[in-house]
Amino acid sequence: MNGATQLLMIRPVCFSFNRQTAPNNHFQQLPEAGEDVQKLALEEFDAMVGLLESRGVPLLVIQDTAEPETPDSIFPNNWFSSHADGSLVLFPMFAPNRRAERKKAVVNRILEATGACRVIDLTYWEKEGKFLESTGSMVLDRSSRTAYACLSPRTSPEVLEDFCRKMDYTPIPFHAVDREGKPVYHTNVMMALGHSFAVLCQEAFSSEAELQAVSESLRAHGKTLVDISLEQMEHYAGNMLEVCGGRGERLLLMSQSAYDALREDQLAVLSREDTLVPIPIPHIESVGGGSVRCMLAELFSR
Repeated sequence: MNGATQLLMIRPVCFSFNRQTAPNNHFQQLPEAGEDVQKLALEEFDAMVGLLESRGVPLLVIQDTAEPETPDSIFPNNWFSSHADGSLVLFPMFAPNRRAERKKAVVNRILEATGACRVIDLTYWEKEGKFLESTGSMVLDRSSRTAYACLSPRTSPEVLEDFCRKMDYTPIPFHAVDREGKPVYHTNVMMALGHSFAVLCQEAFSSEAELQAVSESLRAHGKTLVDISLEQMEHYAGNMLEVCGGRGERLLLMSQSAYDALREDQLAVLSREDTLVPIPIPHIESVGGGSVRCMLAELFSR
């Protein structure tokens, strides 16, 4: 379990299909004609907040603002990361309208909530057209200080190396593609880590050697591998987050779509030490191209 003090969620005000991210996020789907996606997303968001609060998960919920317009603000885990050593890292984003999510007021709330004493700003990479979208681009094993990263237009190896050098992580980059041979846009849709397990879409790997390197690293750090298929990945079965509930129990948060896509044997492994918490967010998933883990940014207090 990662030991986060709180989880940050951003309550959306203008959630919509983001055309700037669609070129390389192949999970996004255009909404039905006349569908009020903001209203539907808000209903799903508020229900998710209520469910997490009922489980005793500590949340910091911030209401988004209409200006500047940020259709993907509901996915805050992509533009910053918080760390137990007092660091707050700001990341370079692929889509210009996503860069606007780094609102000063929100950054100040995060600094206040965490007591962070060091800000590491990597956003200068945007000028070079190179990106790293935080815990979307990287799945961090914080205990072993390992950063697993599927390289894509959103995840540049140079920025990955820069982050790992500044934060003392070991990078393990690899290449992965979907069923159409297109790069998987974010690592956290094909991989998730828990205290004792690692969910991994092995079928997506382009290189057997890279798959072996990732698998060996995970096993060396005590993880039991739960292999998911490309079809299960498309239902967000790789997009999960293990958190601490109000009674100290491990909760594994995932979407209802992800839960329904998993087999009984996979669920059995995941539920050995965790209570599984499926959350229905169908409109957020289909229009936004992200799921439960993407909606949760971990905050670590010093």
